[in-house]
Amino acid sequence: MLAIAQSRSVESVLQQVVAGVAECSNVALVRIWLIGKGDICAVCRFSVECPSRERCLHLAASAGHPRSPGVDISRLDGAFRRFPLGVRKIGQIAKTGQPLLISDVTPEQPWVAESGWIAAEGVQTFAGHPLVFRGEILGVLGVFDRGQFDDEDFAWLRTFADHAAVAIANARAFEEIEALKRRLEQENDYLREEVTAALGSRELLGESAALRKVLHQVDLVAPTDAAVLVQGESGTGKELVARAIHQRSSRGERPLIKVNCGAIPENLFESEFFGHARGAFTGALKDKPGRFELADGGTLFLDEIGELPLAMQAKLLRVLQEQEVERVGETRLRKINVRIVAASNRNLQAEAEAGRFRQDLYYRLSVFPIELPPLRARREDIAPLAAHFVRLAARKMNRPPPRFTKAHAEQLAAHDWPGNVRELQNAVERAVILARGGPLTFELPGANRLEISERRSPAIENPSFITRAAWKQHERESIKMALQQSRGKVFGAGGAEELLGMKPTTLASRLKALGLSKTAGLPLTGQPVTLAQHSNR
Repeated sequence: MLAIAQSRSVESVLQQVVAGVAECSNVALVRIWLIGKGDICAVCRFSVECPSRERCLHLAASAGHPRSPGVDISRLDGAFRRFPLGVRKIGQIAKTGQPLLISDVTPEQPWVAESGWIAAEGVQTFAGHPLVFRGEILGVLGVFDRGQFDDEDFAWLRTFADHAAVAIANARAFEEIEALKRRLEQENDYLREEVTAALGSRELLGESAALRKVLHQVDLVAPTDAAVLVQGESGTGKELVARAIHQRSSRGERPLIKVNCGAIPENLFESEFFGHARGAFTGALKDKPGRFELADGGTLFLDEIGELPLAMQAKLLRVLQEQEVERVGETRLRKINVRIVAASNRNLQAEAEAGRFRQDLYYRLSVFPIELPPLRARREDIAPLAAHFVRLAARKMNRPPPRFTKAHAEQLAAHDWPGNVRELQNAVERAVILARGGPLTFELPGANRLEISERRSPAIENPSFITRAAWKQHERESIKMALQQSRGKVFGAGGAEELLGMKPTTLASRLKALGLSKTAGLPLTGQPVTLAQHSNR
């Protein structure tokens, strides 16, 4: 009893109980059955007598002193591995919660299922006690003995059964605490990775009509548990939409677990999604819950769902329909309660029609589809997004944020941004790095710093090419116009440098090369731009 009290696993408690009873040499067989879910009803010996196939007794531990040589008395997969509640003596004890003592057992008695075994082992007594903890019947302790039990023996067995029930309940509690602790640690590790990977932006920024439509859809679907399919080009912010749906739902306090379906090898799909038991395959050194279990009660974000192979789509569909997962290497089904938000940069409807994506899975995922517009379709959002990313990047680099001007906004709005918000964020961060505390300069693919000024200037007569002399004249006129607009201010806020989007050193050298002074439109009289003038900025 003292040894049992120190055990913290159910398996250890059960083995110590049956081993302790089996120390009595007259014990032919001692067994413990615990109440569990009906699972092998189709092959159960007592299936015909079973009143209900929902719950039954599962053989959990066995020991004793068999007379027949070579008999493995500890086997748990024999003919009596299950007893329906209320069926035969063992089942009656579990159903009624009443102990049972039969002191004159004979092979001819009608309740005896194996008369040959009773005769061969010389069993004279059967004693059974329910394992009861706080009014709940956990199972049955049954003893087949070659001697005769008196009232004192039966009472001691009851004491032992009560102590075993408490130990089993405590061990289950310890196991549940350990499982919750491991799960919490795994969730914390996962969330820490998410926070580390994030740049701090968890908001959908913008005032465009296209974005307002998306936000309206998010507000509509977030309070429900409906599956959501977010589609859009890469870099449009599909994960942010998924996070907004999760945070505005009743599951917001539970985890949002992300899975990149395109990054999981096919041979690891089941382990990553559904988990695995220790020893299920080489390298499985401990039990590991899958992403579905980690997201239980919360939201599972299936990113790039269109990259999932067809064979894996069938397995995913079954879990979504049944809301049950089975770890690799286990036969136990675990109920889950998970909301699904999927995302893809493909047209999944077209993929399903072409046979590259399961139609039934597509309909399961697209209960509420949301289409994210590309950044070029909402250019009015580019400036506020860029200004936000400037502040974010500066804070990340522990620098004061550079000034983001109207000229910058116009330059960025003129770009098509094929990489969408992700490309914009990277371009802004690169510009902040290069600024080193000075003004921002955006070097965009295929763009020129004078592009904005050129768009404001009169059209060139021959758009196919331009001579060097004409180019210099066009540059001279562009700079003169900027000087006129800035009223002779070369550097600083509102100066020609800012209007042209040029670096201060570049503008100073071009003024010198073109023979221009800071006085709008007046040529230099042999005097170059001085360092004092340059320092006016």
